[in-house]
Amino acid sequence: MSESLLPYAVGAAKRARTMAVRVRRKVERMNTVPALGTGVRPRPAVAPVHLSVLGGRTLNLAVPVSRHASDPAAARLELTHGSRRVSVDLDVEPQSAGSLLLTATVPLRYAESDDDTARGLLLSAGVWRFCVVVTDEGGRETRVDLSAPAFTSVDGPMLPTSPSESSGAVFRAVRSVDGRAMLKVTAPAHQADLTGFDLRWDRVTVRGRLLAARHPHEQYTAEVVRRGTSKSLPVGLDWDGDAFTFDLPLRNMAGGSGVQRTWDVQLRAGRTKLKVAKRLTQVRHPKQVFRTPFRIISLEDGFLMRVHAYLTPAGALAVACAAIGTNEDA
Repeated sequence: MSESLLPYAVGAAKRARTMAVRVRRKVERMNTVPALGTGVRPRPAVAPVHLSVLGGRTLNLAVPVSRHASDPAAARLELTHGSRRVSVDLDVEPQSAGSLLLTATVPLRYAESDDDTARGLLLSAGVWRFCVVVTDEGGRETRVDLSAPAFTSVDGPMLPTSPSESSGAVFRAVRSVDGRAMLKVTAPAHQADLTGFDLRWDRVTVRGRLLAARHPHEQYTAEVVRRGTSKSLPVGLDWDGDAFTFDLPLRNMAGGSGVQRTWDVQLRAGRTKLKVAKRLTQVRHPKQVFRTPFRIISLEDGFLMRVHAYLTPAGALAVACAAIGTNEDA
């Protein structure tokens, strides 16, 4: 390298190291909750080999057993929040090097929306503390906390944390201010979850479900709102529990021949407006992943339209319509 370029290279390396430190500290702050991981008498802590929540609702854990400890007769993972305590058995897995791992793969359920009889840990909103309880052959129990693993920032196609697709709750592994691993549970947001839409040759049917409803279902109505204006068209809803379906009023959504109009789809209850959107996903860029085709639709009166139902970058459902003419014109 030329001596004249060496100072620039050294400066660039220093700036890269500084930026890496800032990003690491920012990620650490984002994943730290203002709580202590232990009580008055702190317990010893062990660093997990692996701790993650996959798919927004599956806890995966692997904890090493100390070489100085005797082989455990049983082990369990406890999560505590206030006076509540839930637990799940840990499997003892021998490793090739002669060591032991305590492992668990268990579904996470939100207490206020999931079935109480469903398999897994039933958790309410709040911060839950981890504790591993090991029982030896003599029946004596040893309790240890989990130290928080290092959190990394990954800018890929998948989000590091996503809501549970079953309940909409968010289960996120975090660290306490004293460096212990914890699980933060956030209640599902009030939203209209898009579960799918059917592109048929004569209609577009939207399917979804209402999460964390704040009003009786009969108070919710569906509508399409023309982009850039306040014009809206009401849509009839069909309910089946929390699930809803409706057909878009395509005939009234079309403009003049060759004129394209874009409409947003939403539910309304009083002053509350909920865009019908696909947000219960781990995909970082929904518009780039969930691609949909353009469709020529023929209505009952023979009117032809070009329709494109798609997801916006935020995951909301939008529909672009353009009139073509009639079957006789075609």
